[in-house]
Amino acid sequence: MTKICFIRHGETDWNIAGKLQGRTNIPLNESGILQAQACGECLTPNEWDLIITSPLLRAKETGQIIQQKLDIPLYEMASFIEVAFGDAEGLTQHERALQFPDRNYPNKETESMITDRFLNGMRTVHEDHANQNILIISHGAFIKAIFHYFSNGKISPGITKLINGSFSTLEINNNQTNILDYNIVDHLPTQHPNS
Repeated sequence: MTKICFIRHGETDWNIAGKLQGRTNIPLNESGILQAQACGECLTPNEWDLIITSPLLRAKETGQIIQQKLDIPLYEMASFIEVAFGDAEGLTQHERALQFPDRNYPNKETESMITDRFLNGMRTVHEDHANQNILIISHGAFIKAIFHYFSNGKISPGITKLINGSFSTLEINNNQTNILDYNIVDHLPTQHPNS
């Protein structure tokens, strides 16, 4: 049995501004650093075997802060990078609604590309680290896509806001993937209303 806990990276200034980050490389802000520290504080050191992080700075910084608390190996994997939002990156919700009212963003990664990417990434992780407990630091839209897929659409990206620093956990057992929890935030300091 392989357990994978997806952690959404800590908050950035673009999160507060409501800007779509996608592949844009934005660092954590002060709140994001505190969220990452809170994640590290509440995770039991002997329970987790390794950390895998997206190559983007906000995820890597979150992973490095957690690693300081847990003292386990940290690897970077491009498979878990955020969804590419193409021409919509850097735009606020209002700007996106004006420019792309149909939400069809030019040069955005397609749904099938996203699904193929996380399935291949998870297959690699499960094969390389079978029967281990793994933390994966990733991104809001990408984690939502994974849990939407494995919940058969019951977890919908438009319904639940995935909080920065939240935990969402899957278990892979005999090629069966089950959701253990989603968007757990009890460990976090008080949230900023726009984070």
